[in-house]
Amino acid sequence: MSPTYHFLFLFFLCIWINAESADPSGQFCDDSTKINSTQISKNIDTILPKLVLGTSQYGFIKTSYGKGESQIYGLAQCRGDVSSEDCSTCIQDAANEIRKRCPNQSDSRIWYEYCFLRYSTRNFFGQVDTGFGIYYYNVQNVTDPDPDTFNKELGALMDKISSEAVVPANKGLGKAKTVLTPFNTLYGLVQCTRDLSKQGCAECLAIAIGNLPTFCNDKKGCRVLYSSCYLRYELYPFYFPLDSQKSSVGASMNYHSYTVYKH
Repeated sequence: MSPTYHFLFLFFLCIWINAESADPSGQFCDDSTKINSTQISKNIDTILPKLVLGTSQYGFIKTSYGKGESQIYGLAQCRGDVSSEDCSTCIQDAANEIRKRCPNQSDSRIWYEYCFLRYSTRNFFGQVDTGFGIYYYNVQNVTDPDPDTFNKELGALMDKISSEAVVPANKGLGKAKTVLTPFNTLYGLVQCTRDLSKQGCAECLAIAIGNLPTFCNDKKGCRVLYSSCYLRYELYPFYFPLDSQKSSVGASMNYHSYTVYKH
């Protein structure tokens, strides 16, 4: 891990990941941003349907509502490979859940496997935000190929898809696979929020990738959830269109998680 970034480990949580569950992958309710007026609360309730509509139509939206200190800035985005139907369902779930889970905070964020939503009284558009993150890692270590070979191939794959993600035409998305052995294929996906510049996207992904050895070293799978970018790799197909020649049968779905703050 780069010495520039220091993390406080808040908790260590063992969970069972269920891709079909409506439960979010993570949430962040900033307790230092208590809602102190009914107008802020009303503006949040007003902007949420706008975020749902815009994301369902275009896969991404950033917008604001209100004036002065009560103005709310909101952003929502779906993973670039999912269908419009899955996107719409996901972002509706996110909008329904975020106020339940963060009822008193004006800076709130929620992650699902297919989408992400956040709002704040602070204008965060275009700013790289890796101050809060969640790392999920597979409990199983890589054995085939050996860890050194696996990590070398993983690094090359991350470089490839990160280079794809920063191309404006790709809208922050990069995904690809690498055949490791006759029996193992490595799948990777990265995505930046579409408000970021090319440089901002590259910065966020570099931080996420740079911390893989710290949180996901030699692991068969890992997910990184930041407010500005997302990363995932697995030894089974997970992004769309699914690889019909491969199967996730027998893959370990048991993950641990780290929640981290930069300070």
